[in-house]
Amino acid sequence: MLDERMTAAINDQINYEYYSAFIYLSMSAQFAALGLPGGANWMNVQFQEELSHAMKLFTYLAERGAKAELQAIEAPAREWPDALAMFETALEHERKVTARINHLADLALELRDHASHNMLQWFIAEQVEEEGNAEEMIQKLKLTKDAPGGMFQLDNEMAVRVYVPPAPAV
Repeated sequence: MLDERMTAAINDQINYEYYSAFIYLSMSAQFAALGLPGGANWMNVQFQEELSHAMKLFTYLAERGAKAELQAIEAPAREWPDALAMFETALEHERKVTARINHLADLALELRDHASHNMLQWFIAEQVEEEGNAEEMIQKLKLTKDAPGGMFQLDNEMAVRVYVPPAPAV
């Protein structure tokens, strides 16, 4: 059975993962409204990833005999000035997620909950990827700043991103 503090912290993270998903879904809608279907696809893939993160934590609670307690999800922003602003917001948000995951890992160590600490290593590695993906897009968008054709090409690149579900735990 999980410690009550760890259960509460993971439940809070589940909520934050759903909030993260809503941010990316909102960004997908903004990209679609801007006539950039590739950007809409990129953010939709990110939306799906965040949902899978929430479910991974949800499932972990059940496996450890704890109960997931769903909470209200805060409404995300609805508009950003441009694609660059969306990705800068995404990077800032992912850095917050990283800090939250690190806090969970710290709590697991404090509680000597090695199983939770082990599970959280997947999320720690995932956050390196999440931040890297956002940083890469920011750099590409900065390169296209004065080249509208570059944005067209970048949108085509974003269109081919696909969601790959995380591998099940072994």
